[in-house]
Amino acid sequence: MARKAATDFSPELLSLYDRYIHGFITRRDFLDRATKFAGGSVTIAALLEHLRPKYVEAQQITGNDPRLQTEYLDYSSPNGAGTMRGYLARPMQKRGPLPGVIVIHENRGLNPHIEDVGRRVALAGYIAFAPDALAPLGGYPGNDDDGRTLQQQRDREEMVEDFVAAVAFLESHEACNGTVGAVGFCFGGSMANTLAVRIPHLAAAVPFYGGQPDVLDVPKIQAPLLLHYAGLDERVNAGWPNYETALQANDKTYTAHVYRGTNHGFHNDTTPRYDEAAAGLAWKRTIEFFNQTLR
Repeated sequence: MARKAATDFSPELLSLYDRYIHGFITRRDFLDRATKFAGGSVTIAALLEHLRPKYVEAQQITGNDPRLQTEYLDYSSPNGAGTMRGYLARPMQKRGPLPGVIVIHENRGLNPHIEDVGRRVALAGYIAFAPDALAPLGGYPGNDDDGRTLQQQRDREEMVEDFVAAVAFLESHEACNGTVGAVGFCFGGSMANTLAVRIPHLAAAVPFYGGQPDVLDVPKIQAPLLLHYAGLDERVNAGWPNYETALQANDKTYTAHVYRGTNHGFHNDTTPRYDEAAAGLAWKRTIEFFNQTLR
């Protein structure tokens, strides 16, 4: 089945799908409301299949890339789940300790796309560590629908502690020089904002279309921020004006970019919401930002 682009779908359908994958409506609600977009040879099942991520086809860097050393590691989260697990990627040819980056997944656990993003971070010269919030429930189950269901079972504050512990784990890893930043997407973007609030010494945070923290917590932020927003993402963008006002009022260091005409998830190259130009520019800016703040 050929991969589709956002322009192949009605904006209303994409918005409906966004509400489904973020838990605002059920799968049955989505299928019922999406019926009007089917017709002729295009069935509801075909529509859903086109909208789902294509992890194999979109993979940029394979897990056995000879330029990288990758492994799954357990780490301690005493204030969270107790024992957690994540995916570590580091460049083979770099000598000496390197800065680290926590890579935070969306609302469905550590799927193959986020592992791929971790490898991209590692090829840029960093120690990348991508925790799996589903580790206490057996880990990412192999598909996003079940992953979302499992992640909804986790307590939000406990997950926060798991990611705080991941920063401490990476800081103390032998391959890391102790300087750590974070990048996250959707749920992960919200978590990157939260880590900036929770960890005063976090060196940098890059939330991609992530929910904003409480404005009363903004004074706690010390990390420089690089924020990426999708122009069509009304749901997440609604919180940005108040967040920006609070950042300005508290003299925080931040840069924000809104990518016109893009959908929530525009960086995820496994789905039709992917926007190649915007994703490429946002990633270039992200690596440049880490080069400036972590090195």
